[in-house]
Amino acid sequence: MQFSLVLLHLSGATMLLLWAVRMVRTGVERAFESSLREALRGTRNSKIRAAAAGAALAVVLQSSTAVAVLASGFAASGVLVVSMGLAILLGADVGSAMVVQILSFDLSWMIPVLLLAGGTLFLKFESRLIVQIGRILLGIAFILLSLHMIAEATAPLRHSEFLPVAIGYLKEDYLTAFFVAALFTWLIHSSVAAILLFVTFAMQGLLPTEVGFVFILGANLGGGLIGFWLTRGQGLEARRLPLGNLIFRGIAAVIALIILHLTAVPLDLLGTNQARQLVNFHLAFNLGLLVFCLPLTGLVERLVLLMLPDIAPQKNDVNDLTSQRISALDRTVIRTAGLALASATREVLHMGEVVEIMLQPVMKLLDAGTKAQIEQAQKLDIKVNRAHTDIKLYIAEINRGIMTALEAQRGIELIDFCINLERAGDIIAKNLLVLALEKNEKDLHFSKAGWSELTAIHERVLVNMQLAMNVLVSGDVVSARQLVIEKERMRKLERQSHERHLHRLQSGAQESIETSDIHLETVRAFKEINSLFASAAYPILTQNGHLLESRLAQPA
Repeated sequence: MQFSLVLLHLSGATMLLLWAVRMVRTGVERAFESSLREALRGTRNSKIRAAAAGAALAVVLQSSTAVAVLASGFAASGVLVVSMGLAILLGADVGSAMVVQILSFDLSWMIPVLLLAGGTLFLKFESRLIVQIGRILLGIAFILLSLHMIAEATAPLRHSEFLPVAIGYLKEDYLTAFFVAALFTWLIHSSVAAILLFVTFAMQGLLPTEVGFVFILGANLGGGLIGFWLTRGQGLEARRLPLGNLIFRGIAAVIALIILHLTAVPLDLLGTNQARQLVNFHLAFNLGLLVFCLPLTGLVERLVLLMLPDIAPQKNDVNDLTSQRISALDRTVIRTAGLALASATREVLHMGEVVEIMLQPVMKLLDAGTKAQIEQAQKLDIKVNRAHTDIKLYIAEINRGIMTALEAQRGIELIDFCINLERAGDIIAKNLLVLALEKNEKDLHFSKAGWSELTAIHERVLVNMQLAMNVLVSGDVVSARQLVIEKERMRKLERQSHERHLHRLQSGAQESIETSDIHLETVRAFKEINSLFASAAYPILTQNGHLLESRLAQPA
């Protein structure tokens, strides 16, 4: 077979492998995202538990990089400190090596079974969970199929004249082989796929064990580079974890490379054939990395903090929203009601943005917010109150001029929504954030089910807030109706959460008992905030005849 055809078949099989690994990962993330996040949230007090959770997540996701990105997100929100996050990533590296162990066995007999089962679940069912399980099974089948295709594509290379020359050169130049493998792994963004490819080459007799070991070490360095590269545009907290993991893997890989060059590796202890030796070497390297580096996570945390230090806040920081912008309340158009009301609308929208900035991190602050973080969020309520006063006085001044009936009505609507935003800010600052401070000072923890309910309600309130802002500006009747429907859904969610919480109390769940008052007050606060946002819909629906005067049914 011509070399171009070999390269084409190999490229296609490699692309299938990459896509299949991604398919499994996305299926797991979509089906079990909340469980994955809960697993990471529960690892904040024990490095051993954190490493075990990281290994389990990497096996499930078939990617240590996915775990690195997930953990970086928690670090950015303040849930994970760097040392605990590094423990998770060290465990994830071991989990990724275990995935390679499993997939390196001859599982080709499972391909038709997995294709049949996965295809049936994916195509014939509508349940989101079942569909994603089907996606996972199909992804595993495609991984096994791609490995079979790689083996077939590389078979003609046994008789290649160029390959022995290239391998002979790499035998003499370990450093080049090391960096080539690292670069290749980074380019394809999957250490699992890269190592499986090297193992398949070894099965075909194309990759000598000595060069294979160097490739494995290079792939481990490349795996660390992937997470570092993917988080390069994020905040300092998110970038510290991948950097620390890269330091661990890079130093360990270089030390192992020097040892390989100076001593002879006991191959018999690693397996009976070249492919098995590479797989076992990869697992042994990552187990050694975990054992030796886990006690050093605190030291590397200090090193990473020196390399990526916190940036001292400047006098006019981004949190000082009022000092960074010019008010939209343009007094030069105060006598032109239409233009003045447009200015007032822009300022109300800005006021809503400040309330959203307060509301967005509430769950993170409830989970693990510090006193300083909570107080910083509470300070934003001062800006909300100031905007509320300025808007009311501005519209009152507009009312002194000449206005049409519609313009007068618009002014009333803006004031009403402005009042509701101010009330929402008070609920966040004086209720929700106070509850967050109380919970964290007492070191209380919500039950898994309770936390899931609160997270779902919080996310719905944020979405409804965006919808309310759109309704305020557009006056769209369909969107206004949707906003009122969402209010009814929120009422049902609150009732269901209340009933489930009472059931957990009856069952004697300790976490639910300890956080009972905080849970109920948080749900009640979210519902009240959502109702305040929904008020934007009522004037529009009333004007267009879409709103009943009373919810009471007529007596029989």
